[in-house]
Amino acid sequence: MSELVTGEAVALELRPARLPSRALAVLLDLVAAMAVYVAVTIVLVTSTASLDEAAQTALSIATFVLVLVGGPIAVETLSHGRSLGKMACGLRVVRDDGGPIRFRHTLVRGLIGVIEILMTFGVVACIASFVSARGRRLGDVFAGTLVVRERIPVTRTGFVPPPPPWLAGRFSGLDLSAVPDGLWLAVRQYLTRMQQLDPQVGWSMAERLASDLAERTGAPVPQGAPPAAYLAAVVQERQAREARRAFRGDAARAAIPAAVPATRGPAASTEARGGAPAGYGPPVGASEVGSEPSAVEGSSESPAGSAGERPGTGFVPPA
Repeated sequence: MSELVTGEAVALELRPARLPSRALAVLLDLVAAMAVYVAVTIVLVTSTASLDEAAQTALSIATFVLVLVGGPIAVETLSHGRSLGKMACGLRVVRDDGGPIRFRHTLVRGLIGVIEILMTFGVVACIASFVSARGRRLGDVFAGTLVVRERIPVTRTGFVPPPPPWLAGRFSGLDLSAVPDGLWLAVRQYLTRMQQLDPQVGWSMAERLASDLAERTGAPVPQGAPPAAYLAAVVQERQAREARRAFRGDAARAAIPAAVPATRGPAASTEARGGAPAGYGPPVGASEVGSEPSAVEGSSESPAGSAGERPGTGFVPPA
């Protein structure tokens, strides 16, 4: 990943193309250019048979320059950095600042490419790409360009589990304007991967993230609530607000899952009385879960349900 900063102080994350994909793109471009060159040459030979040898030689040189040098320059200029080979490999030529290239960029790349690709059979271009930290050949260095990947391999997006029903909607009045994007990204990455972490390590990470988030929002973690559940509840509130802004009112509320509204029942009444959320205390051992006492004083049944219902929320306290 290559991070570039534009003149407007916007950081761009670009993925420079690797040498194999660039070599394949150049090979496809050369095959296409050679096919056009051969076809044009055959037409010229048949149509200029009456000319003398000097004129035929001049036409051959002009055809070579126009097709194998001017052709790629024109194609990259008109397509904004996407030649036939680059389109097939999912690549594009851009400026160093991430903007689209212009004629002067393609002209420099094309002229230097004659030397480092055509005249040296790509040896100089391969060596320059190996030496460059971003895989740039000499034409890219002198033109101020970079070949990047347009098509990123699709990866499976992690599922962000919803918070427990007794925490959903609890942070509707929270001020989230002071939370930076980097912290949101860290929280989301943790929530999507927490089931893959060691329980104790995951718990400590959740505590640190919850502490940072509480410091930014001014809302501490509710007493007795697992830090991961707190993180999920705040993230869900942010997503709900973004949905309301995007879909405007009723459409946003219809798009929010049914689990979003706060549960009305014993757990909700317990929260209203200021008690700890039922069924979600600190991490306990596996042997203690089945014998955990009721969280509601004077009640013979836990409002949050039995321990077997906890994995459905996506948060299992570490053993």
